[in-house]
Amino acid sequence: MADYESARHNMVESQLRTSGVTEMRLLDVFAEIPRESFVPAAMKPVAYLDADIRLTAGSDEPRFLMRPYAFGKLLELAEVGAGDVVLDLGAGTGYSAAVLSKLADTVVALEASEELASKANETLTSLGITNVAVVTGPHEEGYQKEAPYDVILIEGSVEHVPQGLLDQLKDDGGRLLTVFNKDGRSRGRIYTRRDGIVTHRDVFDGAVPLLQGFAVEEGFVF
Repeated sequence: MADYESARHNMVESQLRTSGVTEMRLLDVFAEIPRESFVPAAMKPVAYLDADIRLTAGSDEPRFLMRPYAFGKLLELAEVGAGDVVLDLGAGTGYSAAVLSKLADTVVALEASEELASKANETLTSLGITNVAVVTGPHEEGYQKEAPYDVILIEGSVEHVPQGLLDQLKDDGGRLLTVFNKDGRSRGRIYTRRDGIVTHRDVFDGAVPLLQGFAVEEGFVF
């Protein structure tokens, strides 16, 4: 039988700490949440590799569980507070929402795939997590019904961030975290909204798969 507890410990020590993720509250949550519970059965033995784990098979738009390094760096940048309301975009099977549930007050986990959303609901319920609401809809539209949010976390890379998402951030320091992909280069990016103005800064290098709904459409060629 696989020793998942040891695998979680090694993930924290060898992947997160060594990449500069040092917030103890965050590391403790990574050591607690069973990542293996959120991946297909065939992928459980590799659930703790420093890699993006595929969640779907035979799909034109495959979905992945973000590698621990990139997810950890984004979460540390987010500085999620115990009273925060978080929108988890592209929640997949719910691992990111489970981690966020231990850091925030409330998590809205938005997933475009009804199949993945159903799996997320089932797994989160089995773990006794009650402060996550799993909803379905297009990722790029966000979830206006529960806005504004202290934090929006996009579970995948993007080629653009719609203004409508930035408008769902609280106006007193709301943060949106993502990996921004442009011209073949991917960078971890934080957007901050204050007094109606959104600014951003790039913080770390880290490529992750593109999330459905955030590709820039190619223009017509004449």
